Amino acid sequence: MINPFAFIQQVRSEADKITWPTRRETLTTTIMVFIMASLFATFFFLIDSIVSFGLRLILAIAS
Repeated sequence: MINPFAFIQQVRSEADKITWPTRRETLTTTIMVFIMASLFATFFFLIDSIVSFGLRLILAIAS
């Protein structure tokens, strides 16, 4: 079993190795996420509209 003091030292040692993103990197990544989410939402909206129109057309012809 490890000494609690040694464990805390190891945790601090590992925490010092962490590199946090800069403000600019965070902003750029956030903007890219919003852009990609918008593109996917638009794509799925168009696909859903096309499929819905096709099904309505098929059901109208079948009636």
